[in-house]
Amino acid sequence: MEAQVLAALHDASGPATAARVQEQLGGDLAYTTVMTILSRLHAKQAVTRERSGRAYVWTPAADEAGLAALRMRRVLDSEPDRDAVLTSFVSALSAHDEQLLRTLLDRATADGPATADGPAPAGGPATEPGTGRRH
Repeated sequence: MEAQVLAALHDASGPATAARVQEQLGGDLAYTTVMTILSRLHAKQAVTRERSGRAYVWTPAADEAGLAALRMRRVLDSEPDRDAVLTSFVSALSAHDEQLLRTLLDRATADGPATADGPAPAGGPATEPGTGRRH
């Protein structure tokens, strides 16, 4: 349901109210359900909200690629064995995707290493605090 709500927000011409999202979804979900989903997406930093009168208007926090990356990071952060997850992920990549990932990692390295105190370069992975290892 979160994906459907995000898709409705992406399809909107600008910030949308929960009622507008409900309408775009065909009215199949109760208004309170849409509000719950939007609140959960806000807690996950997948959407932003602004007051508009007594209601909020909601906007996706990033484009679809950025939201997919956010979901990937959350899954990775929730796993106790990051090395195993990343190893499995990389071993399943197509040759094209593997080359693309290598290119992006090389570009991130050329831009300068990320630090524990600052963000990773745009499009690049963060370093593991205290180790200098990328994850």
